[in-house]
Amino acid sequence: MDFIQQLSNRNETLFYFGIICFILSIAFLLLTKLTTTQLYNVNVWNKPFKFAISLGIYSWTMAWYCFYLPSFNINLFNWTVVILWSFEIIYIAFQASKGQQSHYNISTKVYSVLYTLMALAATIVTLYTAYIGFLFFNNSFPELPNYYLWSIRLGIILFVIFSFEGFAMGSRLNHSVGALNDNSNWLILGWSKTVGDLRVSHFIGMHALQVLPIISFYLLKNTILTMCLAFVYGILALLTFIQAFQGRPLMKNN
Repeated sequence: MDFIQQLSNRNETLFYFGIICFILSIAFLLLTKLTTTQLYNVNVWNKPFKFAISLGIYSWTMAWYCFYLPSFNINLFNWTVVILWSFEIIYIAFQASKGQQSHYNISTKVYSVLYTLMALAATIVTLYTAYIGFLFFNNSFPELPNYYLWSIRLGIILFVIFSFEGFAMGSRLNHSVGALNDNSNWLILGWSKTVGDLRVSHFIGMHALQVLPIISFYLLKNTILTMCLAFVYGILALLTFIQAFQGRPLMKNN
């Protein structure tokens, strides 16, 4: 509860936007149980559910980190995130309601434009995050433990790199290597158990934004160990990317 209160105090806009995303994720999860429409062997509301959680986590994470930045235009960043992420989740949910793809859908000129706008929105937010990473390198933060500061810096670097890995999927209009947008019953993630899945490295790399600072702050409490963790974590994300491009799944069917 102390974390929630601090988060609200640090950035009220992104705090409440994150809550909206989490509420939507619950609604989308309920829809996966109440509807039977599927796309590529998975319920159409599964994608909005996953995206709503992901966007909520990102919003809360950046709300926490940006509080440390001196002389940063937080309102511009807040509303950039809110507007662009709202567009993404609304379009993804709208397409789900029609039983159609949002990602990789260029079946009409309108869908092609909207898909391009989704890619543009994600690119803008990623570049903005990269700029925030630059500010964490360019400023001094004497109030922060050095290991925690480096975990934020390295987490942002990995987030940016593997966010742009999404273009490897977008350019192919396919997240699978060896099949067409294959999904398997791999928990709620849906990663393929039969062919390569580029979503694996995308997911692992992007969540360095949360994983590295949490482990560094609560467990490692050491700068060198934090850097080693970031290196190993980055290698893990890279290896899953290579594995996927070789057409091999992370976990095979029994």
